[in-house]
Amino acid sequence: MPLMPGAEPYHHEGGQIGVLLCHGFTGTPQSLRPWGEFLATAGLTVSLPRLPGHGTTWQEMNRTRWEDWYAELDLAFADLQGRCAEIFVMGLSLGGCMAFRLAEVHGTGVRGVVAVNPSLSLDAPLLRFAPLIKLFVPSVAGLAGDIKKPGVSELAYTRTPVRAAATLPRLWTLVQSELERITQPVLVFHSPQDHVVKPTSVRILRERLTGGNLDVIELTDSFHVATLDNEADRIFTGSLDFVRTHASVPLQRD
Repeated sequence: MPLMPGAEPYHHEGGQIGVLLCHGFTGTPQSLRPWGEFLATAGLTVSLPRLPGHGTTWQEMNRTRWEDWYAELDLAFADLQGRCAEIFVMGLSLGGCMAFRLAEVHGTGVRGVVAVNPSLSLDAPLLRFAPLIKLFVPSVAGLAGDIKKPGVSELAYTRTPVRAAATLPRLWTLVQSELERITQPVLVFHSPQDHVVKPTSVRILRERLTGGNLDVIELTDSFHVATLDNEADRIFTGSLDFVRTHASVPLQRD
């Protein structure tokens, strides 16, 4: 299946600190590529895989489910474990949810988590009824491109594959049920003007991560795809500072 131009995965071999970047639902690595390149320039080893069914056609994505997307990230995580002393996981939207799941499963194998507008909650009417809707229609209008900055676009599907979307509630339930397992440092960037993910997800994190390991930074000039928006630099530099603060091995520049 041919890839959309620009949807290719990104990898950079750097130092002993690895970062696994996770893109969002119906999106592609393009939405995180500038972030990955910034971290690579700082000397980090970066892995930004393309999730199965993404970056090709929404019809193909309808043949995948959340377990397929997570499995791809888990493989990338295992690869980083073989090459790095420490690993941080970071993600946008659903990718943020996947990053939390990796932290739940791998425990101290994950040094820290950075999430941008993470999606953890069933707060969209479409997804609430997706298990029923999928029996009648294969796709609905997409939610991509929620960016405030003029002239910037997100490489993502213009249609939402309903059968794939119908698997998301089970992921959210699972991640929420095990959030207490996350004791690693967590940094969340949150856009109050997010038209895709409601504030419920950040509220859940504040309620469940009560060990003093959660820090939330508000992005007042960005929409949902904040990694491509007006405050992208804040995310990039903030995540690098986070790594510098919590890593136990020094960064290595190329």
